[in-house]
Amino acid sequence: MAPGSPTPVAGRRPSVDALLLLMAVIWGTNYSIVKNAFEEIDPQAFNALRMLIASTVFLVVIVVMNRAVRRDGDAGVDSIFHTSAALTRRDWLVLAALGAVGHAIYQYLFVGGLALTSVANSSLTLAATPVVVGIISAVLGYERLGPLHWVGAALSLTGIYIVVGQGGGQEQTSLRGDLMMVGAVCCWAVYTLGAGPLMTRHSPVGVTGLSMAIGTVLYVPVMLPKLRATPWLSLSAGTWMAILYSALFALCVAYTIWYMAVREIGSARTALYSNVIPIVAMLTAVVFLGERLTPGRLLGALAVLIGVALTRVRPRTVGT
Repeated sequence: MAPGSPTPVAGRRPSVDALLLLMAVIWGTNYSIVKNAFEEIDPQAFNALRMLIASTVFLVVIVVMNRAVRRDGDAGVDSIFHTSAALTRRDWLVLAALGAVGHAIYQYLFVGGLALTSVANSSLTLAATPVVVGIISAVLGYERLGPLHWVGAALSLTGIYIVVGQGGGQEQTSLRGDLMMVGAVCCWAVYTLGAGPLMTRHSPVGVTGLSMAIGTVLYVPVMLPKLRATPWLSLSAGTWMAILYSALFALCVAYTIWYMAVREIGSARTALYSNVIPIVAMLTAVVFLGERLTPGRLLGALAVLIGVALTRVRPRTVGT
């Protein structure tokens, strides 16, 4: 999913587009890799371990980078990893709220929803997150959305309704999973809006890592019974690879690519690559999980993606 957006800077690395495609492939394939692992491990136990691993990696990177800055100054240390500004008490309170909503609750809903519904439904529902962000921004008065944005929002929401309506038969628990995914979208939209102001003053990876660590601290104790009940020593190599892939690549590498790209080419252009994610997710699920691309799902996917594209036309800021 697309996190909050720090301010871009001038300049662009030649490899940024290739990195963004890699990011889309990582996030797109992550759906099937994670869902396949659920055949052997409880979804929430899987999630708790991957959050622990990813949070640890982020915290180590943050500590190392900030020590390097204190020792050698800012030169040579990427600004997405560190900041010279100190976190205030209010910042910590915001981070705690972001950790609870954007990591603990979001991850519970995301993993729980993915376990109960299809990869196609999951990825397409989450693809509509920018639409929900736009609607909340308009309601709170942050942005003034034009007619095209509202048309796009309506089209995307209609697409989700069509996709969700494709459940049934062997997907008897799909509706519950779909509703959990809708809840995950709302949580991530709130996280995106809440993290934005912090990321203008502090390093994006720092905000993500600290909020994820807080979310992990809140999440793991609740899942201790599931962690204790999991036969870790008997898990297959494939499941362990899935845990590591999801933690290191989907949560660490892909997030870092996102922030680097936002800084290099801006949030609007970076966000365009998120449209590739559900396409990769659906194709991967067809090949490896045997999911079916029904005409209804394809129609819903088209509606969601066109709607999201319409909502990404630059809105007018209130007061301008």
